[in-house]
Amino acid sequence: MRAFPEPRLVALPERQGAGGETIPGITLSVHDAGSGPAVVLCHGFPELGYSWRHQFAPLAEAGFRAIAPDQRGYGGSGRPEPVEAYDIHHLTGDLVGLLDVLGIERAVFVGHDWGGIVVWAMPTLHPERTAGVVGVNTPYNPRPPALPTTVMRMLSPDPEKLYLLWFQEPGVAEAVLDADPRLVFEKLMRRGVAPEVLAAQVPANGEADMNPFPRLAELDPPGEKILSQTELDHYTSVFEATGFAGGIRWYRNFDRNWETAPEVGSAKIEVPCLMVTAAWDPVLRPEMAAGMPALIPDLAMHEIPECGHWTQQEQPEALNRILVDWLGRRFRRFGNGESRHKG
Repeated sequence: MRAFPEPRLVALPERQGAGGETIPGITLSVHDAGSGPAVVLCHGFPELGYSWRHQFAPLAEAGFRAIAPDQRGYGGSGRPEPVEAYDIHHLTGDLVGLLDVLGIERAVFVGHDWGGIVVWAMPTLHPERTAGVVGVNTPYNPRPPALPTTVMRMLSPDPEKLYLLWFQEPGVAEAVLDADPRLVFEKLMRRGVAPEVLAAQVPANGEADMNPFPRLAELDPPGEKILSQTELDHYTSVFEATGFAGGIRWYRNFDRNWETAPEVGSAKIEVPCLMVTAAWDPVLRPEMAAGMPALIPDLAMHEIPECGHWTQQEQPEALNRILVDWLGRRFRRFGNGESRHKG
């Protein structure tokens, strides 16, 4: 298999939440190819299932079933209006519902960026459906001592200087990003650069601006573009049609997730896990994963040198080698596509 498969729509029925509430059904747009143990690939912001296009052929050829949904709020998938419809329970519940419809008992979940936050919650919230977890750039972080937005405001009192806080005000971020989706991807999806290059761009007063979105037009990012014209056109056309609101609503659930899923970040993870860090990711820095061995007894760790944030698109060959090797050693095919690890 060489071509990235076209997506198909998969309707997830309504289900009951952990508290007995009814969670409405949703339709997901899903790329699906190969056979064998299921590997579910979860994208981040602002991305799509399409972001995993370079991983499909290697996974399928290695004997795995690769599944990459546009997660809720993105692309061809449903985009409900309520902010709380994007909390960690809905996001992980969608993955469980997807396995149900596809007839898969358990899967290995691979997540990048925000997708990493979702997949690290799977073995705690849905252990019976989780065979293993792979974090790409995104580590399994300990639960913060206070509401996440409170901690963020301690780090950055000016919400305009930290995009995580800037995203919290309804209507603000989506108005800026929706105005020019092409500009968003032209400026953001760049190769990583050495930390000393980024350090040289910090103002003399030492106050780094961690919110590039309001100033994208004048931004001159140092890294080379990673998207071809065809790939840039694809992202542009999709986000011109959908806007960015769905993905931004994930960020507005930081505090809700902290309050309603206290076990995430505090519980040990008992399934086999792989953490792939990127040496030049300026936000999800490799040292953020240093505490993971204390929380995950069965953990393999690899670092990709000279790689920035968009790992699966920036250095796909390196990631594919690590991913296929680990999956091949730790999992084998059996049954209906369930993934079971070797002890």
